[in-house]
Amino acid sequence: MLSLDRPFTYDLPEELGAGVGSLVRVPFHGGLVRGWVLGPAERVPPRTLKVRRAVTPVRFFDEPTLELLRWVSERYVAPLAAVIARSHPPRVAAVEEALFGGEGERGAGRSGGRLADSTRFARLVPSAPPGPLVQYRNGASLLDALHAAGGTFVLRPAPEDEVEVAVQCVGAALERGRGALVLVPEADPLPATAEALREAFGDEVGLLLGGSRNDRYRRWLEVGAGRYACVVGTRPAVFAPVPNLGLVYISRESHGLHREERAPYYHVRDVALERARILGAVCVMAALLPSVETTVVPHIVVEPPGRRWPPVEVVRPGPEGRAPRLVSALKSVRRGFLFAAVPGYGVARVCRACGEPAACEVCGGLLRVEGGRVRCAVCRADGRCASCGASNFGVARGGAERVEEWAGRIARVPVRRIGRGSAPRPPGPSEILVGGIEAVKDFGPLGLDLVAILDADLASRRPGLVARERALASWMEAAAWTRPGGRVIVQTRHPNDPAVQALVTGRPERFHRADAARRAEAGFPVGAPVFRVRGTHALQDELASLRPSALLVSGPGAESVCLVALDPARVFEFGRAMRLLAEQGVVVRVEAEPHL
Repeated sequence: MLSLDRPFTYDLPEELGAGVGSLVRVPFHGGLVRGWVLGPAERVPPRTLKVRRAVTPVRFFDEPTLELLRWVSERYVAPLAAVIARSHPPRVAAVEEALFGGEGERGAGRSGGRLADSTRFARLVPSAPPGPLVQYRNGASLLDALHAAGGTFVLRPAPEDEVEVAVQCVGAALERGRGALVLVPEADPLPATAEALREAFGDEVGLLLGGSRNDRYRRWLEVGAGRYACVVGTRPAVFAPVPNLGLVYISRESHGLHREERAPYYHVRDVALERARILGAVCVMAALLPSVETTVVPHIVVEPPGRRWPPVEVVRPGPEGRAPRLVSALKSVRRGFLFAAVPGYGVARVCRACGEPAACEVCGGLLRVEGGRVRCAVCRADGRCASCGASNFGVARGGAERVEEWAGRIARVPVRRIGRGSAPRPPGPSEILVGGIEAVKDFGPLGLDLVAILDADLASRRPGLVARERALASWMEAAAWTRPGGRVIVQTRHPNDPAVQALVTGRPERFHRADAARRAEAGFPVGAPVFRVRGTHALQDELASLRPSALLVSGPGAESVCLVALDPARVFEFGRAMRLLAEQGVVVRVEAEPHL
């Protein structure tokens, strides 16, 4: 609870062998509870109770990691205990016993978690071949930083180099005897980046990509004991205890899954930047389309010296997305991908029984035809007219199912769809796939004949401040699948739109400027921390006194829900105020970086 977010002082007997990062049991309000040792108290009260016992000899964090965890707690206004609990997998005693055997070995296995032989890391790449970074603008600066001190870099690789530059960065860190942490947004299917690293460095690469509870805890303990020189993982891996960490590499940095959806909320990018600062490591934010947030972080841009982006053809949409140029291209394509963002076969427009506009009987939402059934796109209820209850509608055809149908009649190879619940995969050797954002994964270079974006204008109609950025990132990742000499076709009625032009040129600068201006106009400037706060009606006045850059208030009954954007310099003041108001019962919940 935020209202109890403070340390408590206990006497720690020396014979327990506990220290910073130890999990212990202490008396609290008449019972025994678990807690973590944070270090010596600044003030010792006249009367203190004793720590009863150490739960395990494993240390769950060290001093630098504790500094990072405190920063996360303050930056995202979350209880420190909750942040610590989420920074490692749940403990499994049987796994500790199986890995470390007796008490002495168990204690040594994670005592501080820094037992790696850094010279072993360097021996992994004795003759690493020169990679593409040597030809990149500021590539030498990045390689120098990996061999020397820290730094922050935004890496925009050429499409065909995306996997190779990650391997080169990791290799440069290992040559220096430093560990590497590579953060990927998704675990399934296994990213091409992870596969390439395992191929390059073999068993020295550890994967923190889910699995059973036992597997996750075992792998985390192995990481802390120095078993792996390089660790690849999803969001929780940003806290992984990689020894002698020299590189934090964020793959597909602008991907939405780098944001933690569960409390305590955090964004991998921000945590990685802070961790690299604390440890003097290099932080590389790599993406074909870096997020607009990277523009407000001091950094060095690393990119190819000349255009390496596939040519993009811009055409006006035809009926149901069938532009004549696209139809012509499909007749000769052997392997391709059609990006159709809207699922289903079409949208119900009018009730044929009563003539009223089609709307869900349950929630009033949009009715969509999927798999031969009419269902609500919002609540998933069976489609019935909100006016008369009928289930017979006039349908405007258009969606991934309809694209699969008409493209299948034109193409000379099978056309298949990656639908809801389908396992994502790349197109086969003679196949055209249809899919949306959910189908765009880290498959590496695919050498496709054709990638087509069927309705680029849909991105401007999507709700949310980051909808356009995420759509563009997906377009660019899909476009990168084309072979040299392949084709990228984008259908739009607005060819000068900044997002469309970013896809055409392969450069994000104009889009970033336009997107930053749009966000500022909405009251949520780039780099401004945003919080959603629930509390009593007194909450609005309290928040207004903090002089936020934006404050939106709503809420039913006695509750207020406030959306607040702040100057970054005022976040810690905001956090202190929220903790005090939580103690007074004014604040009920604080959610950091909500979806907007």
